Amino acid sequence: MSKIVRGTMLLTGASFLSKFLGMIYLIPFNALVGAEGGAMYGYAYTPYSIFISISTVGIPVAVSKFVSKYNSLGDYETGMRMFKAGSTLMLGTGFVAFLILFFSADWLAQMQITGDEAEVTAEDVAFVTRMVSFALIIIPSMSIVRGFFQGHQSMGPTAVSQVVEQIVRIVFILVGSYIIIQLLGGSVTTAVGFSTFAAFIGAIASCVVLAVYWKKRKPFLQRQIAQQRYTYDFQIGDLFKELFRYAGPFVLVGLAIPLYQIIDQFTFEPAMVASGRSDVWVPAAAAILTYGHKVVIIPMTIATGLSLAMLPSLTESFTKKDDQLFTTQINQALQIILVLVIPASVGIAILSDEVYGSLYGMEDIAVTGTLLTWYAPVALLFALFTVTSGILQGIDQQNYAVISLLAGLFAKVLLNSQLIHMFGAKGAIFGTAIAAGIAVILNFWRIKTAIDFRFKQTIKRTILIIIFTLVMCIVVWILKGIMGLFIPYEEERWAAIVMLAIGASGGAVVYLGLAYSSTLLERIFGGRIPLVGRFLRR
Repeated sequence: MSKIVRGTMLLTGASFLSKFLGMIYLIPFNALVGAEGGAMYGYAYTPYSIFISISTVGIPVAVSKFVSKYNSLGDYETGMRMFKAGSTLMLGTGFVAFLILFFSADWLAQMQITGDEAEVTAEDVAFVTRMVSFALIIIPSMSIVRGFFQGHQSMGPTAVSQVVEQIVRIVFILVGSYIIIQLLGGSVTTAVGFSTFAAFIGAIASCVVLAVYWKKRKPFLQRQIAQQRYTYDFQIGDLFKELFRYAGPFVLVGLAIPLYQIIDQFTFEPAMVASGRSDVWVPAAAAILTYGHKVVIIPMTIATGLSLAMLPSLTESFTKKDDQLFTTQINQALQIILVLVIPASVGIAILSDEVYGSLYGMEDIAVTGTLLTWYAPVALLFALFTVTSGILQGIDQQNYAVISLLAGLFAKVLLNSQLIHMFGAKGAIFGTAIAAGIAVILNFWRIKTAIDFRFKQTIKRTILIIIFTLVMCIVVWILKGIMGLFIPYEEERWAAIVMLAIGASGGAVVYLGLAYSSTLLERIFGGRIPLVGRFLRR
């Protein structure tokens, strides 16, 4: 396989495992804190995610691009100087972001929660927000180390540190919540507050992993610098000027999903209450902001890993003006997304009740399962936006990614409250789909016009992917019809788990079998995939 695919698989595998663990732990977490805790958790984490992106000002990923560019020119010293200067900057911005979020928590909570009689109050959200803010002190400076390694096309440090961070965080969340609620008789608010503080603990664990990698790689990095014959010898001001030119667009692009969610948080509860749906807004908010959202982003983790792994290679080929290579890389990036995310998101939509019921129980399934049905296909738009934005950044069109995102956000702000009034909780999902759809269309248009890119091959293979996905859907629907004669999967959690296992495995075998037999997977990934062959016993 090519370097880009190997890097993609490593980062995607780590990202998928991290996201999968982040979904699975919500099963016992939900049992401990319920919909009330889930909604509270979501309301605190979204502003935290925004502050993470702002405090890093897009620098970690921009450092990856910067280092890759100058490494391709044989100037390793410039990349190292930028890394050191950027690390110092990240320490400062992270601490400032912590202070701002900590002291603005009350104001933010009061803006989002207008009522005082629901299970979730503004005071609860403010406390949880303050607890999560401590992670901002560490994460920005930690993430720039990941960006530096990625710029050297070394994805292992990012992958391993990401998984370790998630495992430590989850253990702290579950053990802490259990002790607080079951052993000490504490409140759900206290448990959720300590659960968000786990982000700080996980970040410390990640720093330890990265420090070990740095100690091992340092001699090699020093040899690279010692052997080079030429350096551009930029002044620090010039370094930052180029870095911020790369970094600026990464801020808003990285903020895309949190910005969609923060718009929901400022409009969801008021619109639901005003439209007479105050009795269901808490479980609906928990589904959209936390529990269902964790399921939806699983398929799009491929996009996150792909965009991070793709950027250094794409930047290198673009810098060297290798048109054929970067055209091939763009086609491959888009097709990897489509061949994996389309069937995954459609499968979640078809099995939405079974997925949500299996993970979180059948309570309020009429509300939560329906929301997941509508939300699942949005994963494809999230994935396409992430990867097309990565492509634009790789071909020096990063500013346009900001324009497309702002156009989508403008539509979301204008339409969100009206859509919630018209369609209830799923109106917020419709608003997100419209916003992300606008951004994706604009990104595609810019890619085509900027480099005269031709989508013919990608379109032809997408048609084949859609056909295989439709066949998969028919098989899953048949399985649901047959199993419905024997087990009450619409009412009982155990039956939903059985139906999910049968439906998901049956759909996966059919889709992968068709994609493998037709050589579609081989053509997209650039070689045979033995793992799929062994899975299908071929």
